Amino acid sequence: MEKTQGGDVKRLTNLLVFAIAVLYFLLDAIFATVALPLARWIASHWAFARIHRWILSLGPYPTLLLFIIPVILLEPAKPAAAWLVATGHIAMGVSALAIAELLKLVCIERLFSVSRAKLLSIPAFAWAYGKYSAVKHRLMSTEAWQFALRCSRIVRNTAQRLVLEARRSIVRDNARDERDRWIPAGAAARQARD
Repeated sequence: MEKTQGGDVKRLTNLLVFAIAVLYFLLDAIFATVALPLARWIASHWAFARIHRWILSLGPYPTLLLFIIPVILLEPAKPAAAWLVATGHIAMGVSALAIAELLKLVCIERLFSVSRAKLLSIPAFAWAYGKYSAVKHRLMSTEAWQFALRCSRIVRNTAQRLVLEARRSIVRDNARDERDRWIPAGAAARQARD
């Protein structure tokens, strides 16, 4: 009896980890397609060079405060988006949530990549980041997570292949249309008869 309960708990735990992993990869796929190119653009754009230098000139604790500001400003968008969805404004609520999360992820990712060493020099931040990394590593090393990762890669590769095939098909069709447009009238009639 106890063996069955232990097996049930393990299956339930694996199912929960699998659900979290699928949700994580789904959200990652959605936000990464927009957030990563936007973060790269921000990093390479000349207008942000002055802000980058200013962030580098800050000490560890002002950098931590700057790191927390996007969370404080954009986190209230979640309950606001939930309220919009609950009151029937589904598109507006989902849009508000997506935009706020995207902005928060981009800001936090850029700030962390610019000031990682300073932030990790703060003992409490380093401890919290170490705990976060350990939990993330432990979660990602489970069988359920690895299975979800394999499924995610298969879906991503299939989607990339389908997009590539669609692009090739469009290029082929456009080339055929362009070629057919320049065929002399007599040749077009002969092609239609054949």
